[in-house]
Amino acid sequence: MVPLARKTLVYEWRRFLPSALAVAFSGLLLLVQAALVFGIFNSAAVYIKKSGGDLWLGYPGTQSIELGRPIPREAEIRALMDPEVVRVEPFNWIDGDWRGPADKGGVSVFVSGVDTRADGMMFGDVLTPALRAKLDEPDGVIVDRADLTKLGLNVGDQAVINGHRVRIVGVGNGLRALGGVNIVTSLATSHRLDSNGSGEVAYYLVKLRDPDQANQVRARLQAGAQRFEVWTRTAFARRAVTYWMLETGAGVGVLFLAVVVFLVGAVITSQTLMGAVAGSIREYATLHALGVGFGALRHVVLKQAAWVGAFGLVVGGLVTALVVAIARHRDVPVQLDLVTVAVCAVLVMGIALVSGLMAVRALRHADPALLLR
Repeated sequence: MVPLARKTLVYEWRRFLPSALAVAFSGLLLLVQAALVFGIFNSAAVYIKKSGGDLWLGYPGTQSIELGRPIPREAEIRALMDPEVVRVEPFNWIDGDWRGPADKGGVSVFVSGVDTRADGMMFGDVLTPALRAKLDEPDGVIVDRADLTKLGLNVGDQAVINGHRVRIVGVGNGLRALGGVNIVTSLATSHRLDSNGSGEVAYYLVKLRDPDQANQVRARLQAGAQRFEVWTRTAFARRAVTYWMLETGAGVGVLFLAVVVFLVGAVITSQTLMGAVAGSIREYATLHALGVGFGALRHVVLKQAAWVGAFGLVVGGLVTALVVAIARHRDVPVQLDLVTVAVCAVLVMGIALVSGLMAVRALRHADPALLLR
C-alpha cells in the first residue's frame, strides 16, 4: 500500500498540490511567526548578549534592563575584593527624551553609558574600538543604523536629550532595543544627561579569571548583599526574555496566535485533501471491490497525508529561509534555532496527519456499488 500512496501522489499530483501548498503556507506562517517572536523578545536581552563579562550586578529584583535602578558603589568595591574578579566595568542606563527634527516630535530613547576603552565589555560584540573612540567626543552618541530613519537624522547631525544637546558621531549594527531607540554614549556624557544627577550607575559588569567559576563567585558576592543583586550573564539574559514573553502578556497572545494558525492550517489542508481523496473515490472503490479493506485504504490516505506534509515542510522551509534573509537585510529582528525549527516541523506534520485523519471520512463513499453507476 505504501508504493501505491506514493505513486498516486506522483500520477495525480495536480489534485494533491493544493494540499501541499496549504501545508507549506501553514509551515511558513509558523516559522516566520516564531522567528519574529524570538527575534523581538530576544532584543530585550541585546544589552547582555552583545556584551562581555561573566556576571552582572544590578538593583535587587530587576526583571529586565530597562527596569534597572541606580545601585551604590559598594557593589563595585565588593566585586573588586573577590580574588577571582579581574575587572569591574560600570554601565549606566537611563531614560531619555529625544528631540530632533520638528516633524519627528519627541522620541523615547534608552541611553547607555559605556566605557570607551578599546577593550570595553559593554556592547563589546557590536562596537569596534574605532567607534568607542568616537564617544570620547563630549556629548557624542552612537545609534543603530536602522534607527536613523526613525530619528530623522544622519551622522554628524545634532539633537537634544533631556535638555542637553548631543551629536551623532557614528552608527552601529545590532543595537536595536525592545520598546524604544537605544542611544550609546560615554559614561561621562550619560551622567550629564541624567536628570537625577546622583552619579551612581544602574549596573556593573564583572569579568572573571575563570568563567567556569561564575556561579561560585556569584554566590560569594550575593551573600549578605541587600542593596544589589548578582546574576550570571546567561541567567540575566534569560530573565529579561522570560519577563517580556510571560510577564507582559505578549507571550500568551503569541501562543493564541500559534493555535489559530494550527487550526486554520488543519482545516484548509483537510478540505483540500478530502477533495483530492473524493476525486479518486472510484479508484478506491475499485480497490475495495478487489478485496482491499477499509483499514488498508485508510493507511494509504494517511501515507499520502504524510508525503504531502513532507513536501509542504520542505517548500515552507525554503520560503522561510528566503523571508528570514530578506528580513535580516532590512534590519527586522528575526531569530531561529534548531529547536524552534524542529518544533515547527512537528506541528506542520501534525497539521498534515490531522488533515489525513479528517480526509479518511471521504472513504465511506468508496462503495463498490459506485462502479455500477
